[in-house]
Amino acid sequence: MTSPEALDMTNPFEFIQQVRAEAAKVVWPTRRETLVTTGLVLLLVAFAGIFFTVIDEALRVLVGLALGFGRGAG
Repeated sequence: MTSPEALDMTNPFEFIQQVRAEAAKVVWPTRRETLVTTGLVLLLVAFAGIFFTVIDEALRVLVGLALGFGRGAG
């Protein structure tokens, strides 16, 4: 069953006005906040990349040693 609110459709012009009014209420970040947040994200991505590369290499060496791939062929 549909609610009475669903039947009360607004016209497109009213809808656009409501959207603009809601967008005006949004507190947008400053340029400085955006740059700081972006810098932190890039720093954390670089850190995560280095971290997982080190872990991957360590596991590769350990698995190679466990399976005998790390020994010389002689």
